[in-house]
Amino acid sequence: MIHYWKKPKEVVMKRKIIILHEIYGINQFIKEQAQAYRDEYTSVCCVSLYPEGKSFSYKQEQQAYDYFLHTVGFDAPLKVLSKKLLEASKKYDEVVLIGYSVGATLAWRLSTLPLHRVICVYGSRIRQFLDVQPSCPTLVILPSYESSFDVNAIKQKLGRKSNVQTEQYHGHHGFMDTYNSNFCPASYLQAHANILNFLRVEQH
Repeated sequence: MIHYWKKPKEVVMKRKIIILHEIYGINQFIKEQAQAYRDEYTSVCCVSLYPEGKSFSYKQEQQAYDYFLHTVGFDAPLKVLSKKLLEASKKYDEVVLIGYSVGATLAWRLSTLPLHRVICVYGSRIRQFLDVQPSCPTLVILPSYESSFDVNAIKQKLGRKSNVQTEQYHGHHGFMDTYNSNFCPASYLQAHANILNFLRVEQH
């Protein structure tokens, strides 16, 4: 009897998660978020909006904010990010975009692309782009308070849009970031569980 050697079956990565960082750049928090979503079927990458290796400390918040607004902004990255997402869509069954803070606002603006899911974590500038209509299931996570605008008013407007699910948690902007002074452990656990559920459940 002839025995044929069978090549071990390779694990196919079915899902690609792309993470967009806050004004601070790719820091320890963003790296830990990437690790939290990685599994045997999921490839995760963090896309830097800044020159390679550039990041800011939390004490440099204003400097980081000014740098983002004047050097990057909410328009310039869209073309490059769209190309990256569409290329990933050809290779994976599911492409998910997760953004935090300014990254969340960019993710919101990219939710018109044919993606599997988009998750926007306290993207306060979403309020300036309420004309966007997501074409895929989009989860918007909000804090209970923002110093610059009425969170509940934005939540109501978002709630009227199709494909949009809004969830609000106790805390201020940055409540999911372990290293941020606004970190709220209970809200982080609730929000993270909600994100995992949003990625898991089929929506029709």
